[in-house]
Parts: sequence; structure tokens; C-alpha cells
Amino acid sequence: MLDVTSSASLVIRELIAGSNSTGGAGLRIAPAEEPAGAFSLSVAPGPEQDDQVVAIQDGEVFLEPTAAQALDDKTLDAEVDPQGAVSFSVIDQAAS
Repeated sequence: MLDVTSSASLVIRELIAGSNSTGGAGLRIAPAEEPAGAFSLSVAPGPEQDDQVVAIQDGEVFLEPTAAQALDDKTLDAEVDPQGAVSFSVIDQAAS
């Protein structure tokens, strides 16, 4: 199952809070159309029917089934640069 670092959890909570979403909202990860192998991330009001739900501190991550399979042995991390831009990265769990 996808692991989420404490840094990524904090960023996710801030994104959800900043989106004015109601309770139950989370970060949804799904395959992106381009480039191949990339993922899109968005704040969603709740999981879709077949999504895998990963609980994090004070929030949730929703994984579309294809994304859940691809990220099963990965760790999601996040950084915020000095200008406030957020970047997410995916690393192997063995490396985290």
C-alpha cells in the first residue's frame, strides 16, 4: 500500500484546507493522460466508487485503481519551495 511521508501529509492537509472542501475531502491520485506513466493529483470531495483509500493524519488519499496498483510499493513525499510551489515525488519504499 502507498506510504505517505509526514511532509506529504502536511502538504495534503494544507491543500485540502485551502480548497474550501467540506469534511471527507482528500487528495485523489489518478493516471494522467500525458506523459505516459505520470499521475494527476487533485483535491476531491470524496473517493470514487473503486478508489483505494489511504488514511493519513487528519486526511485521506484516494487512489484510482490503476494508480493504486502502480503505487502499491511506493512512498509519496512532498516539498514546498521558498516561493510556495508544491512538488510531489514518488520513491520506492525500500529507499524511504
